[in-house]
Parts: sequence; structure tokens; C-alpha cells
Amino acid sequence: MPELSVCIISKNEEENIEKCLRAITPLQSEIILTDTGSSDRTVEIAKKYTKNIFHFDWCDDFSAARNYCAARASNDWILFIDCDEYLVLADILRLNEIINEHPLEIGMVNRISPYPGDEAQQSRHDFVARLYNRNLYTYKGTIQETIEPINEELVPMDYDSPKYFEIPLTFYHAGFETINNRRKKAERDLTMLQDILRTEGPSAYTYYQLGKCYVAMKDPALAAHYYYSGISLNPNPVHTYVHDMVESYGFCLLELKQYDKALSLEQYYDNFSSRADYVYLMGLIYMNNARYDEAIAQFKKAIGIKNYSIEGVNTYAPKYNIGLIYESLGKPDEAISFYKQCGSYAPAIKRIAALS
Repeated sequence: MPELSVCIISKNEEENIEKCLRAITPLQSEIILTDTGSSDRTVEIAKKYTKNIFHFDWCDDFSAARNYCAARASNDWILFIDCDEYLVLADILRLNEIINEHPLEIGMVNRISPYPGDEAQQSRHDFVARLYNRNLYTYKGTIQETIEPINEELVPMDYDSPKYFEIPLTFYHAGFETINNRRKKAERDLTMLQDILRTEGPSAYTYYQLGKCYVAMKDPALAAHYYYSGISLNPNPVHTYVHDMVESYGFCLLELKQYDKALSLEQYYDNFSSRADYVYLMGLIYMNNARYDEAIAQFKKAIGIKNYSIEGVNTYAPKYNIGLIYESLGKPDEAISFYKQCGSYAPAIKRIAALS
């Protein structure tokens, strides 16, 4: 396998950096840390794990910082991680094999992010592009930056998107452990994203990121506006962010009680019905439009679909909602049967107690 360099950019991360660096020691890879102006003990702590520490004068450009960091690595294969991400699972032998199988593509890590405030302590599972050969790819975009080909003729492409492969590394993302953290990051990103929109013009990806900011800031109306703006530009559904944008738009419409409008998402069924999140969403949309048979069919289909992001959409959540439908139809025995399949999900336990 080609040698890897783990690259990290940091600023005032003394609460996270040691746990982050300690967790990646099993990779036995070179660590390159580029600090962008810490005033705390970040650099001091990092020196215990690597001698490769550099300084970058912050210029409101995350790609510039990442590319500066990658340029200082000894190896061409770069694995980028953030300071608030901790490696929790790794198959080193398989990692060696899979990089050799996909020498021209971009590797995606599995990242688990907590969703604070949910009764069932849900988590979100996303595959995030983080591994690449710096001779073929570079970071682009001042914020919410992406890995892009240096020359599209040299790498395999899927329409307008580079090709990706999953790597057997799983990270826990601690940055979203509290609602306050999510809001702070969203407020930081919002100004930069609005500047990009003004200077570079409409972009489905920029609209998507703006929508995510407003979700974090608990403003579903503005989030829905920006998601819809992005969807209206008809982005290529091969991009993973498009899946999330369509699904997030649907959940915003449900929160806003715009149930009839949410039915418009039926048009994406052929593209997204392999994702449990989308199928579960359609079940919710049908349920809220009193189309109960269709809702039950979608909930049952969602159960067991392996491709998912939000924990529960293919296990207890559809079963719970089937129970709600049967309860509303005056069928308590059928409702209890599905509630009992929800395991320790607290709302289901409450409904069983209420009906018993």
C-alpha cells in the first residue's frame, strides 16, 4: 500500500486534539498538523504526537489551509481529519487492499455524528470524502470545501463527479454533541456562504450548505427555502449531497406542516428509493396526508434497507409509525404488535403502556 500522511488543520482545539491524535496512532502514519493561529495549548499538546507542525496565516479560506497542509506531507496519499473527529474503528489490512484497488479515486470515511436532543439519542452516519492522491486531486472552495480533480482527464468521472470508494475507517464526530456547538458553527459558516453566493452566483451545493446552517439554527422555513433553491437547479443526483438535500427539504416541509407540498418529492423515487432515509420520509409524507396504506407500504420497505444516514430510519422508526397509524385507525392490537418491535425506543414504550 502507498504510505499515508494524516493531515489536520487546527485552531484552539486543546479540548479535542489529544484525543484525536491518540486515536489515529493505530494507523502508524505520518501526521502533519497545520495550525491557523491557536492561542491555547493546541500546538503544545500536538508536539507529543508529531514533529511536523506548521503555521498558516488564516485568510478565510479552508481549502487554502488544507492544501498548504497537504503540500507539507512526505507522502502523496493524504487522509484529512478534523480535530473533533476520533477514529473508533479501522481495518488496516483491508485499507491497504482497497487503496490499491482504487488508485485513481477518492476515499470516503464513515463518520458518525450525534443528533442532540432526540429522545432516542439518534446518530447520523455519513460517508465523507477524506482520502486522495494529491497528484490527482486538490481541495476547492473557501468553506465547506470539497476534494476536486486537478485534471478531469486523468481520473475516472461519473458525469460531472469524480468517483468515490468507501474505506474501512470510522470516525466519531464530537463537534455536534451539543445544539450550541452546531449553532455556533452554523453562524460562523453562514456569513462566508452568503459571501460566496454574492460573488460566485447560484450553486446547488452552496444552497445546500446554507440550508444546513438554518437547520442547525432551528429555522426550518429558511432552510426549506435554500434547499428548494438548490433542488431547482437540477443538480446531478449522483452527488451524495443531493440525496441529503432532497431528504432534508422533505423533513423541513413536514416540520412546517406543508404536507401537500411535500408530496412533490414523489418525483425523486426512482433515484433515491435505495436509501432508507428517503423511503422512510415518503412514509411520513403519506401518513401526514392520510394515505395510510401507502405510508405503511413505505415504512415496511424502509425496514432493513442497508443504505441509510439517520439511525433508526430502517429499524424502530418505521415500526413505531406503523403502530401510530394502526392506533389512529382504532386497531390497538396491531399497534401494540408494532410498538413491541421497537425495542427500547421510549415513545413506543409509552404507547404500549397507554394502550395496555
